[in-house]
Amino acid sequence: MHLITKVSAVATLFAASAAFASGGSHGIHGNIENGKNIFMNGKGDVPACNSCHGQDGMGDDAMGTPRLAGQGYVFLVKQLEDFAADKRMDTTMFIMNTNAKGLSPEDRRDVAAYAASLSKELVSSDMKQVKELGNPVGVRHLGKSIVMYGATDRGIPSCYSCHSFNGRGAAPVYPMIGGQKYVYLINQLKKWRDGSRANDPMGQMRAVAKNMTDDDIHNVATYLTSAPRTTMGNSRVPDDYPHE
Repeated sequence: MHLITKVSAVATLFAASAAFASGGSHGIHGNIENGKNIFMNGKGDVPACNSCHGQDGMGDDAMGTPRLAGQGYVFLVKQLEDFAADKRMDTTMFIMNTNAKGLSPEDRRDVAAYAASLSKELVSSDMKQVKELGNPVGVRHLGKSIVMYGATDRGIPSCYSCHSFNGRGAAPVYPMIGGQKYVYLINQLKKWRDGSRANDPMGQMRAVAKNMTDDDIHNVATYLTSAPRTTMGNSRVPDDYPHE
């Protein structure tokens, strides 16, 4: 694909996502109260989201489930829609496809709205627990180097280039990966690498992950799970600034 075509494709993707995200409070189109009820209590045959993702939506390394709290609304809706349509297969808990199908499109938007409204504060994985669970742990500063600068000699761009500073997310397309659960980050990067997950826009994550070694993945995940959202010189993130 030529560079101009790639740029055009990215622009189209952003435009479409922005159109979906426009309006409402930071682009959220959903009933947060109904979403909270489903998240906490489930609906029909669909169990409560908190049974796997935690009361606070922060995920669980022991279960391999991701943090949903504070994640971008449009991204969350897309993942639920992809699970419902079997465009993404849950090979961790093996329930997300069934759960997503059990919710109406409105319910899926409501759950996404509630999860997006939860805290964006950094809550790192407990790396002692991660080790006790038998997971290899990477070297944090080596992971930071890839997150911030990539490894261009090996065809690995920086995570920063799409996911923003320290992976804090670039809505509406790119999710928050900073502060994500360590085990989930490892699992997803390996799934992108082997192609068992393939619902990434334009195959971007598969193109990146295919060049990453296991050590790269462990190092990046070690840094990202504890990566601060701000710097010492600026304690505010883009969402804190006026939008008008």
